[in-house]
Amino acid sequence: MLDDLSLRWKIPLRVLGAVIGTALAVTAALVTREYDGMRQNLEGHAKSLARVMANTLVGPVLHDDIWRAWEILQSARDPVAVAPELQADIVLVTDADFRVFVSSRPREFPIGSSPASRGGTYTRLRAALMQGEAGEQRIIDPGESPQYFVMSPLVADGVALGHVILGYSKISFLPRFLDLVGQAALVTLLVLIVIMPVSWFWARRTGAPLIALAGAMRRVPGELESARLAELPRNRDEIGQLGDAFRRMVVELKEKQELESRMLVSERLAAVGRLAAGIAHEINNPLGGMLTAIKTYQRHGQADPLAGQTMSLLERGLSQIRNTVGALLVETKTQDRPFDPSDIDDLLILVEAEAQARAVHVDVEGALDGPVPLPATLLRQILLNLLLNAIAAAELSGRVRVGISDNGGRLRLSVCNDGQHIPDAQMAYLFEPFASGREKGHGLGLWVVYQIVHQLNGGLSVESEPDCTTFKAEVPYGTK
Repeated sequence: MLDDLSLRWKIPLRVLGAVIGTALAVTAALVTREYDGMRQNLEGHAKSLARVMANTLVGPVLHDDIWRAWEILQSARDPVAVAPELQADIVLVTDADFRVFVSSRPREFPIGSSPASRGGTYTRLRAALMQGEAGEQRIIDPGESPQYFVMSPLVADGVALGHVILGYSKISFLPRFLDLVGQAALVTLLVLIVIMPVSWFWARRTGAPLIALAGAMRRVPGELESARLAELPRNRDEIGQLGDAFRRMVVELKEKQELESRMLVSERLAAVGRLAAGIAHEINNPLGGMLTAIKTYQRHGQADPLAGQTMSLLERGLSQIRNTVGALLVETKTQDRPFDPSDIDDLLILVEAEAQARAVHVDVEGALDGPVPLPATLLRQILLNLLLNAIAAAELSGRVRVGISDNGGRLRLSVCNDGQHIPDAQMAYLFEPFASGREKGHGLGLWVVYQIVHQLNGGLSVESEPDCTTFKAEVPYGTK
């Protein structure tokens, strides 16, 4: 479970664990050092006291003055000791054969008795005394004994008279040691209270870049742009280098996705091209026959002005159908007559039936002063598709506005409808083939418009707001 924790918790907890462990280790080291210091201080004091007592007791031992020796033992004890742990539990003055000359506990160790007769600790003490040098001061710690002893020899004129033995309890300084541990624990706790918030803040700050990087990585590959714009570290350490590498990876993935998207579009275009090439022959043959029939009628038919106007409109419409088939082939560069104001009138006639079916009113804003040196068939196809889409998208009894302007070598066309707003998610796919947002339609109209505009080196844009969706096409044709 700890391994599954988030870094926002894992790093601070580990840092706090390290801080607490370090604090405890330092405290334990200080307490151990203080314990050793206390032990050395006790041993030094005991050796010094034993040495002084040994020098002082030489006279009474030589003169067999037991009372004087007893007084010396009593004077060495402080009834109100500042440091009780420095007081000896027992003081023995023995002769060379380990018999008691005088002791601080005469009832337990009568004069002339051998402490070894009590067995246990004192038997091991006698054995240790017999093994060492007679004139050497020593610390004796019998195994498995609650006491240890400091022995200083009684020597007069180079002759060993006996021993001065001070016995200390091994736990005599335990109260002081526990007090020391308590003080150390209190200081450690105070230090931790100060350090822990700082360590927690520092750990959270250290883990923040990694958390941000992990959050950005979770957005790959679905939200590459959001992942690329994520706030990642930019410093020069390893985390910053990792953030730079991640940004480069996201950019490369985005380029790869765009390339795949372009390849998919290219495959769709190729499919449409193959479809258009397949149907072009089937459509152009009957179109050619109908156009021939119209021309025959125009030459040899009755001179009826209305029929002539109708035939002229049919001829232009059929020619547009033929050229539209060619426009589906993106590589085709259709050569045609210039675009003139009469083409706008024809387009309004062609969409009149659709507009009346939905009670949509079509307004034209602006006009052309004369012919524009651009292929009429392609421009008619652009406007026709945009008008049909606008009429289909407009509200019932709505309005469609067509804007036309010729501004110094650039023809600007715009078609606006008052229909529903186009969602942002759909905007990115408007000009792809078969991407229709309506139940009716095949999704090729805007794609054809897009292809034609780009054939003419122009630009196509769309703006969609509530009650106003506008498609704008701008096509250059050189200086007038």
